[in-house]
Amino acid sequence: MWLGRAFLVLMLAFGLAACGDKFRTYNGPEVTSVQVHKSARKMYLLHDTTILEEFNVSLGKQPVGPKQFEGDFKTPEGAYYISHKNPKSQYHLSLGVSYPNPRQVEFARSQGKSPGGDIFIHGGPPRPVDRWDWTAGCIAVTDKEMELVYSMVNSGTVIHILP
Repeated sequence: MWLGRAFLVLMLAFGLAACGDKFRTYNGPEVTSVQVHKSARKMYLLHDTTILEEFNVSLGKQPVGPKQFEGDFKTPEGAYYISHKNPKSQYHLSLGVSYPNPRQVEFARSQGKSPGGDIFIHGGPPRPVDRWDWTAGCIAVTDKEMELVYSMVNSGTVIHILP
């Protein structure tokens, strides 16, 4: 009888450990910039010129070219900063990207359109998708990878999104 209870307690402990907390602690070198290389589908977290972490990424459904308008399914290109952290993202965790800048807003308005917004680095889709590039313009990694990115990158960090 006690063996059965011990086994049950052990299984419960392993089950709870597997659930884990999505908020990790990071104590390494500061991430001074993030680089996304769209054509290579790579994201790098850097401390000065040293790569701390490298990730494969998914992009907007139309990955070639810079985002110009709301609904174009393109990922922006240019220099931005991480605007905020979103612990309650519908995509596990997310980091806001400061798109659009004033020049991009002005261009879109001159064309009678909205530049869009709500660009994030975020976790994987809530359901399986049938293509590599699946976002509406965001940069996506797996949920487990996003936990690490979220712990390492602070608001205000520069992000360079390259073609």
